[in-house]
Amino acid sequence: MRSPPLHVAQISFFFDAARRLPEELLEAWPTLGDVAEAAVMAGVRVSVVQACAHTAHLERNGVHYYFRPFGHGAGLTNETLHMLLEALAPDALHVHGLGFLRDTLALRAICPESPIILQDHANRPPRIWRRPSWRRALSVAAGICFCARGQAHPFLASGLIQPSTQVYEVPESTCRFSPGDRLQARRMEQVAGDPAVLWVGHLDDNKDPLTVLSGISEAVDALPGLQLHCCYGTGPLLEPVQERIASDSRLRGRVHLLGRVAHERIEHLMRAADLFVLGSHREGSGYSVIEALACGLAPVVTDIPSFRSLTAGGTVGALWRVGDASGLARALRSAAARVGEQTRAAVRSHFERELSFEAVGQKLAAMYGDVVGRTPSSGTQRPAARKAATGTL
Repeated sequence: MRSPPLHVAQISFFFDAARRLPEELLEAWPTLGDVAEAAVMAGVRVSVVQACAHTAHLERNGVHYYFRPFGHGAGLTNETLHMLLEALAPDALHVHGLGFLRDTLALRAICPESPIILQDHANRPPRIWRRPSWRRALSVAAGICFCARGQAHPFLASGLIQPSTQVYEVPESTCRFSPGDRLQARRMEQVAGDPAVLWVGHLDDNKDPLTVLSGISEAVDALPGLQLHCCYGTGPLLEPVQERIASDSRLRGRVHLLGRVAHERIEHLMRAADLFVLGSHREGSGYSVIEALACGLAPVVTDIPSFRSLTAGGTVGALWRVGDASGLARALRSAAARVGEQTRAAVRSHFERELSFEAVGQKLAAMYGDVVGRTPSSGTQRPAARKAATGTL
């Protein structure tokens, strides 16, 4: 007799301070549904459990979403979470974020036999005086997943991850963007440049726009037709960026600050551009890089663990050292020489193999199966899970 599919509860303790309705959260946080749907496509039964000011149960594309008021970070207890998980009886618990320490420990008390997987979302090892509480919370995890295994090294070196805890490499999300007609997109978005380079990211110290501007300035001798188009949400470095552009004749008239752009326009801009650039010092994964790859847009990004993983070690696009403007200029020249439809097709092919819904879903399913298989007591959850599947919550 065929065994039922694994049932995984994907849990987020992040509480929306704006107290938006569940439907609004699904619209504002598309990755919440994308990760769940990717796992469903791979044959996993998924229940998304999201901290929320409102109580609701929604079903979309095979995923059940349960919005409940819980989470110590929001000043709430986990009583409603306890009741929900008792009814759902999942085979495994997949928690977004490493820093919800009290909630992670409470989750272990609620479901003492269910394996817990924690997923990194750009977390960093804490200050030394906070490490004992982190070590205790992370010790309950049967597995911890990062976009790149290299991101686990600081946690392992600090003794925050136990040797018995499995480390998995799974991207944070996938993307619904797709390639399109480049010339049509250029006309629609009025994008110019040879090459046309696109930036999508905040203007902050981590993204390092000032180094990127210096690299662009250095690259224009070899790439006189280069134009940089910058989309950004927040801009704490906007004034220094504007001053840098105004003070450099190589940048004036070449850098276009577009500000906040609707998400649907990002897809058109990525179809129109020739290259994508970011100067990040650290990232959980890099959603905008995943979006660029989905559109067939070659990334010219910093050589950090998550970007190495997303670009197969720089075999797709190009990597350059953090803070190295000259390195960026060299990478831009190299990548610009390969711009063309053949490259765009190769980038999209890489996305389909490694980052598509199907690919991410298979990685999630393999991780879930491995964790459950390593947890003998988790098998006792399966009959309860089958029973819960027929009930109403």
